[in-house]
This record gives sequence, C-alpha cells and structure tokens, in this order.
Amino acid sequence: MVDRVRLDRDFYDRDTVELAKRLLGKVLVVKNEVVKRVRVVEVEAYVKNDRANHAYKGMTKRNKSMFGPPGTLYVYMVHTHNCMNIVRGGGEAVLVRSAEPLAGVEARTDGPGRLCRALGIDRSYDGLDLCSSDKVWIEDDGYVFDKLATSRRIGVTGSVNRLLRFYVA
Repeated sequence: MVDRVRLDRDFYDRDTVELAKRLLGKVLVVKNEVVKRVRVVEVEAYVKNDRANHAYKGMTKRNKSMFGPPGTLYVYMVHTHNCMNIVRGGGEAVLVRSAEPLAGVEARTDGPGRLCRALGIDRSYDGLDLCSSDKVWIEDDGYVFDKLATSRRIGVTGSVNRLLRFYVA
C-alpha cells in the first residue's frame, strides 16, 4: 500500500513559482459521488505584478479567494469552463492545467476546463480549504518525476514572455 500524506498549510505557504513546481507529481483528490484521484502534471504560476493575474488590480468579489490563506481553492469560470487554482495567498495562485487520471476518472483531464469537468469541480468549490475540506485535497504519495519543463503560459495576453508554465516532461 502506498503511503499518502495530505499536504498541510506549510506546503502551500511558499514562493508561488516554487509552489507551482512542487505541486507537480502530487495527487489531487476529489470526493463527490466517488473518490477521484489525478496526478498533477501541468501548472501555471500567477504572481504579483503580473498583468495576466486575476488579482493584478486588487481584490474583487470574483477573485476574493485568491487573498485567502495558502491552500485555498480558487475556482472561476472562463468561456463556460471552470478553472481551478491553488492559492498561495496575497493574490497569488497556481492554475492546475492538466493531470493524469489515477482512479475514478474516465474523462479527459488535459486542459483546465476538461480537468474540472472530469473531477466535478465547479464554482461551489471556490474558497474551500485544501487543508481541511472533506470534498477536495492534495496528497503526496512519494512519486518522483524524471524531468521538469518550463515554457510560456498558454492563452495569456498579459506578461506573455514570462516562463511560468511548468510541466512533467
């Protein structure tokens, strides 16, 4: 049996770029009708002074969760698709772009909208605490990937030249 350790607040309370890299390989667990597990394989960091960041101009009703404690889930809708971010705090977050299905998931999980749809993540998950929620959390099962790749973010119009997309290669 694989030892799984739920990530605690200290894990999320770090530099956003470092958090993005460390989320790769971790297991995202969603418990709704069934328990669904996916391995995070692609993320994007959204930091301060980043025009592509939803919190670039400050807190609004829509992005309020981005200012919550580290480990808060920020879920928003864009073009009819939900997208899920892991909050670092202070208006910074990591978008989970893609994951590999491990258990309970039959649908495609490549792309942030498909991932949320496959996991049943919608706006009702916005603001949930990954450290204490019984609906969604992230685990470390000791998995180590071979290679980390970096590139520009996908579909971003502001701060386009920043290398803030990270994925398992």
